[in-house]
Amino acid sequence: MFYKDERLALFIDGSNLYAAAKALGFDIDYKLLRQEFMRRGKLLRAFYYTALLENDEYSPIRPLVDWLHYNGFTMVTKPAKEYTDSMGRRKVKGNMDIELTVDAMELAPRVDHIVLFSGDGDFRPLVASLQRQGVRVSVVSTIRSQPPMISDDLRRQADNFIELEELREVIGRPPRDVPAEPRTVAATGAK
Repeated sequence: MFYKDERLALFIDGSNLYAAAKALGFDIDYKLLRQEFMRRGKLLRAFYYTALLENDEYSPIRPLVDWLHYNGFTMVTKPAKEYTDSMGRRKVKGNMDIELTVDAMELAPRVDHIVLFSGDGDFRPLVASLQRQGVRVSVVSTIRSQPPMISDDLRRQADNFIELEELREVIGRPPRDVPAEPRTVAATGAK
């Protein structure tokens, strides 16, 4: 439930939203996402949180981060930490929960409604605190994936749960036709 005159802020847990959309089999068009929530209320801010691998020459998320930064999103990034687990596998850790929580608490007195794009149960205490301050909180995630991408505790705490699958038609990117790989002389075996 949204009211046209309420002040909105979006808080997007980038890796969590990406995983939820991927589990549902679609990509998000962030321009459409921003437009959809501008239509639902007075959008004050749209925050996007993600960790970046700083030592990689090319990061596949860098073009998205740059595009979002130039198109009305407030980007909050930090370097991801790389480590090797006990099995010798390379792992990357880049939790942005604290940054998102601090920003939401700071903005709470200036908004009526916060939309949290995450299913992470660690955000349940944040949602409860925002509610005590008079802020309504909607959570966007999915229960339609296996396993569900939202914690039951977070879903119960939210004022409103928005199923990501139901936003597919509004914020989903149209599927790209993948062109067939061009045939080359070497690939065809012709001489």
